[in-house]
Amino acid sequence: EFRLELSLVNVAKVDLWRGPKSLIIKRGEYGVLMFHEKGVFGAPAFPLEMVKDPTGAGDTFAGGFMGHLSSTGDFSDAGLRRAIIFGSVMASFTVEGFSLDRLRPLEYQDIETRFRDFKRLTHFEDLS
Repeated sequence: EFRLELSLVNVAKVDLWRGPKSLIIKRGEYGVLMFHEKGVFGAPAFPLEMVKDPTGAGDTFAGGFMGHLSSTGDFSDAGLRRAIIFGSVMASFTVEGFSLDRLRPLEYQDIETRFRDFKRLTHFEDLS
């Protein structure tokens, strides 16, 4: 029996072949992947001690991602990566409460702090 199994990488290659310059796949608690001509960028979800309600996290990610791109106008590889992390950071706040409860009291300093924490969590040095 022959069975075709498609991975996200294969699906992304097919979709990129159709024309978009970048393809971003949200993977919920598993993070996000961005495929484009320069390769693949992956970011985990921000690790949290408690998740109260994941409802709206994907929408918050999208809003944070697009809002960051809109405010910076930076569509470079580095700009897209920052926007992905910004969206992930915003989504991490959303799941800590119900509805908008966790987002309403946020100050930009809270976002900057979590962004820096995210950067520290994902930064590592070369092997040699």
